[in-house]
Amino acid sequence: MEYQAIENYAAIGNMQSLALVGKEGSIDFFCFPDFDSPSVFAALLDAKKGGYFKIRPLLHGENTRQFYLPGTNVLLTRFLSAEGIAELTDFMPIVPDDGVNEIVRKVKAIHGEITFRMECFPRFDYARTSHTLKRVDSTRGIVFRPKGETIAPMLLQSSIPLQAKKGGAVAEFKLKPGETAFFVFRSGVFRSLSSAAKIPRLKKSRLDESLETTVDYWRDWMSQSNYKGRWREMVDRSALMLKLLTSQKHGSLVAAPTFGLPEQIGGERNWDYRYTWLRDSSFTLYAFMRLGFTGEAARFRQWLRNRFNYESKTGPLQVLYTLDGGHEAPERILSHLSGYKNSRPVRIGNAACEQLQLDIYGEMFDAIYLSAKYGDSISHRGWLGIKRTLHWLADNWNRPDDGIWEVRGGCRNFLHSRLMCWVAFDRAIRLGENRSLEGPFEWMRNTRDAIVEDIYTNFWSEKLGAFVQYKGGNTLDAATLLMPLMRFISPTDGQWLSTLAAIERDLVVDTLVFRYRNNERLEGLIGGEGSFTACSFWYIECLARAHRVDQARLLFEKMLSYANHVGLYAEELGPNGQHLGNFPQALTHLALISAATYLDRELSGAQPKEWA
Repeated sequence: MEYQAIENYAAIGNMQSLALVGKEGSIDFFCFPDFDSPSVFAALLDAKKGGYFKIRPLLHGENTRQFYLPGTNVLLTRFLSAEGIAELTDFMPIVPDDGVNEIVRKVKAIHGEITFRMECFPRFDYARTSHTLKRVDSTRGIVFRPKGETIAPMLLQSSIPLQAKKGGAVAEFKLKPGETAFFVFRSGVFRSLSSAAKIPRLKKSRLDESLETTVDYWRDWMSQSNYKGRWREMVDRSALMLKLLTSQKHGSLVAAPTFGLPEQIGGERNWDYRYTWLRDSSFTLYAFMRLGFTGEAARFRQWLRNRFNYESKTGPLQVLYTLDGGHEAPERILSHLSGYKNSRPVRIGNAACEQLQLDIYGEMFDAIYLSAKYGDSISHRGWLGIKRTLHWLADNWNRPDDGIWEVRGGCRNFLHSRLMCWVAFDRAIRLGENRSLEGPFEWMRNTRDAIVEDIYTNFWSEKLGAFVQYKGGNTLDAATLLMPLMRFISPTDGQWLSTLAAIERDLVVDTLVFRYRNNERLEGLIGGEGSFTACSFWYIECLARAHRVDQARLLFEKMLSYANHVGLYAEELGPNGQHLGNFPQALTHLALISAATYLDRELSGAQPKEWA
């Protein structure tokens, strides 16, 4: 197998796990049974060892088209050639937590008699564990049983006969126009190989009903959206992707469903994003609320209640958690995997869980404030928890930390961390006063004002005419673009416009925005990276807020053209426009939603609501 470009994939899922399906009809990434479980298919990270599940017609000179059924996360891949037309439909049914978690793949011949080939070669536990095979259901089912007792067996069932071959299942079959075949890959339906022999055959009626139910679920959910603007298709796709990254079981959100995808081909910046970052989750909830989805915010607040640990040296909250709220995510290297296009090391786990990143408190309190403003009010006990957290932050806001970009070159006094500490106190004051919650508030105001004075005194460079990345530094940071978006500074303030101009000179190339200029001493890493896609949308929103609306609209349209064929974005864009980093990334899609909704208001001449 050859490596496909990251942007050649689409995602299917059911809010428990997610699979990436390539334009060639191959599932090359799938962790099971949960987002953060070990991989079952990972050919995207090692084409030879990783494992895959491919279905495609044997046509000459074929072209492919891949798209989602409107308003859903059901994927259709169409194969076209002079010999005929074939379609592959992929989806994961929405099931209860204790239901059977499965991938359903349906192939159909549209025109011409077409020969198909199916290959299913799972590689369990990040391709570290061997497995055995056993036929069930005559020749129409194969059980893959991993060695040991810790990983559950998986079952592949088909409406056509299957053959076992070198640790996998294969089939070659013909379909006449209008004929279909089904394949279902699942777990949780048996406890042993002996009981697996009693599994009933697939019923086409059940699978057709499952497809219809899945389509209805996604369309019913999307009907709650209040966005009717100019870019509805892209905003809806971003919302559907963010929902897909939300854990149905826990109410938490993953930053991205993948691990190990490089920020530079051949580079070492290959991280595991299958965790719940408080920052990304808070921003995601903000995006949901802007579109009218309030239920997700309520569930995340429930999940958040049990995360506070006031005995921790790094503060009541940590940067990231496992989906079920676990505190540990030990970082390890999978040395047996070659990495995407030989980009090593392939890491699982993330050492950032041990870092101090003070900005998370601002992002969290901003989301809580908006949730209480547009949803249910905060409880008395919840307010007491907020005040206790703020008392800690009042004593620690001026500590050096690792910052939003999780650098590994040592702690510094980062501007963005200061900014978001200001947001934490500002939103708490507004929440308390607007909801008539118990005070006093004077100590909060004093801390908020002290942070303001610190930012203007210690982070402004007369030489650069800009706010700098960290105290004592002379470099710029695209995270500074959040200053007007968080309403710390007016988007037309002279100091801000000077900063924006400096960022444009140093970090912006057309519509592409780099986080900062790479600095190995600051980062503790070697090599470079691409432009950071979320920063591009922050930049566009800053332009719109500064009344440069025509420019903002042009650059927004350009950024939309960098999406892949189904409207998804990875973390970064490389020098030739290729997608880099983990994919799809929540932060990018929520930044797109924010920019689109604000730009719509500006173009319509509507006055934005206060703090909208």
